[in-house]
Amino acid sequence: MPYVRIWVHLIWSTKNRDRVLNDKLREKVLSHIKENASKKNIHLDTIDGVEDHVHVLLSLKSDQTISKVAQLLKGESSHWVNGNSKNGKFEWQDEYIAVLVSESMVEKVREYIRNQKQHHRMKTFSEEYKEFIERYGFVTEG
Repeated sequence: MPYVRIWVHLIWSTKNRDRVLNDKLREKVLSHIKENASKKNIHLDTIDGVEDHVHVLLSLKSDQTISKVAQLLKGESSHWVNGNSKNGKFEWQDEYIAVLVSESMVEKVREYIRNQKQHHRMKTFSEEYKEFIERYGFVTEG
């Protein structure tokens, strides 16, 4: 049996970054994502978000890929919201950010994720997104 611990900070937003995740819906969606992750054998350590995006800290297993885990979490949760909400069609943005987290930084990332409401009182998701793109050297099209 392989021993693997690969921590990933995964971030994704609602379609067009629409601010549709009010407190009540967000609580239900985040809870559902946790339950679904457990059923799919995805080790989801920490999750939180605000009206237009979600942050997750997870640990990949040896047979999991970032793209497959992101697809499972995002796809199933949007399907669930659409089946349980009367507020119109719900979608996540296709894109996401995923960055590796060193073992020494896990607690710091947990705290960052847990403090999303406070963090976004001072900074919009667009500003945060741009900082992540620049900090990690991602190349954007266009």
